[in-house]
Amino acid sequence: MLNRSVLTAIVAGFVGGVLGAYVAGHSGSVASAAPTSSAAIAAPRIRLLDEQGRVRAELALSPDGGPGLFFYDRSGRNRMVLGLYAPAEREDPFVVLNDPEQRAAGIFRLFGGQATPVVVLKANGADRSVFGLNPATREPFLVNYAGDGRKSAVFGSF
Repeated sequence: MLNRSVLTAIVAGFVGGVLGAYVAGHSGSVASAAPTSSAAIAAPRIRLLDEQGRVRAELALSPDGGPGLFFYDRSGRNRMVLGLYAPAEREDPFVVLNDPEQRAAGIFRLFGGQATPVVVLKANGADRSVFGLNPATREPFLVNYAGDGRKSAVFGSF
């Protein structure tokens, strides 16, 4: 499994590349202005559109107030989210991969009071396997869920 700093570097590189490509592709349409030391863009959301005008990515706040970078397929379905949970969940960071029906299929997040990493694999919206560090003990665990919801621990406890 990738360690946290490697995953962070990969995600940061990808996000930087997407934003850099967007800025480079649109720099000719932006009026020149004298740079200032406090230059900033302020907007409630920033959308990246494809050649047909479809939203393909969006930097925005979710309805519960957490900031996120949302990625959409050509049909407008939300397929991936990088963000922070709402303040009620201590604004823990997460990555969610969605299936074509826009249900979470995989989640990588921090969890619990110790902010321990957890990976949740889902099928048809239901948890099927959870791997991570127990928030209370920081010991690793892996639990699986059968189709009928029965839980079985492979190792550790959660």
